[in-house]
Amino acid sequence: MIKLEELLPDNFKELLESNGATFIKRAGTENVRQVVVDVLCGNNLRASTEHLTRLRLGKMNAATFMVYLKGVQEVINFSRQIPQLSYAGLMGRSSKLEKELCKWMIGLTGKGVQNILRDDDAQLKKYTESFAEKMENLAESTGRDAGKLKCRVKLAKGKEVSLDWHDMLSLFCTIGSQTLAIRGSEKSTYGKLFERLVLGSVLAALGFEQTNFPPNKTSKVFWLSSKMGERESDATLLMSLGQAIRFDLGFIGRGNPEITKDKVSRFEREMEIGVQKYHSATCIIVDRVGEDSGLVEHARRAEAKVIQMSMSYWPVELAQWIKQGFNYKAEILNCKQTDLPAFFNKKLADISFENFVSGLTISAEEE
Repeated sequence: MIKLEELLPDNFKELLESNGATFIKRAGTENVRQVVVDVLCGNNLRASTEHLTRLRLGKMNAATFMVYLKGVQEVINFSRQIPQLSYAGLMGRSSKLEKELCKWMIGLTGKGVQNILRDDDAQLKKYTESFAEKMENLAESTGRDAGKLKCRVKLAKGKEVSLDWHDMLSLFCTIGSQTLAIRGSEKSTYGKLFERLVLGSVLAALGFEQTNFPPNKTSKVFWLSSKMGERESDATLLMSLGQAIRFDLGFIGRGNPEITKDKVSRFEREMEIGVQKYHSATCIIVDRVGEDSGLVEHARRAEAKVIQMSMSYWPVELAQWIKQGFNYKAEILNCKQTDLPAFFNKKLADISFENFVSGLTISAEEE
């Protein structure tokens, strides 16, 4: 019995799951830079990444169409064999890629397996049999209503593939489930990815240098994602010997005040790097804060700073806070507001975004 992943184009696995650097290569550095600049100027991340989602979906939809064309070529009654192929793939010791494709081809996503099948393997047999019957009935009724279909696709090497209503409806079902799964994963995927990209970019734009941990320098350097003490920070910035700032950035909206309040007091005020002790200030960067959340006052009492990314040009507020607390004047403070988009583009022109997301893996599976 053929495995569905044997029909996949070579780039499909990369589209389904990849590391951060591969994502940047696939999306394009210019596209990524534009999203980062948009967020630095106060725009909504989800709105700014929508075109990246459509780009990824378009490529995956095209790859799925090629699976059907190749399947029709190589397997008799291919689309009618899909429920049986999917059942075997989901019940067997298949790869993660094979299982994802099997779910989509019978109209399921990860959430669907949980909610429709209740994670019960015994229900899968009944479901696939019912799916096959319903798809056959749908194809017959569509043929009666719209007329018989013989869609011929001419491939690059001159071969022709014929698709009937069953093939087309099965393809539409797969692409629909695939789209639901990818969009379901968008919040988590882009949240994790752009937390690093935005935080690394804003610190670089303010004139700080990215370094590895442990750092060789003790002034004006930062590194991303580290754990010191009880909690992990998204970034640590060394301002000077003995002075540091720990950052936590999250695309958390006003509907999650308790989560945000927890972030305000999560870091200790003293930390050690090697033999050197540092006094650590806390900066929490969130999407927006609700009017009645009391978060700003909570942060003031905890001697922490909360910055909202929904505010236009919020990096200026960050630069002002750093100036007040650490006597460091970033170049951005001399820039007119109308010139800030050009300022960010210039400062990020030679930035290696891959360094910000090194080691980060993203997935197409929905949360």
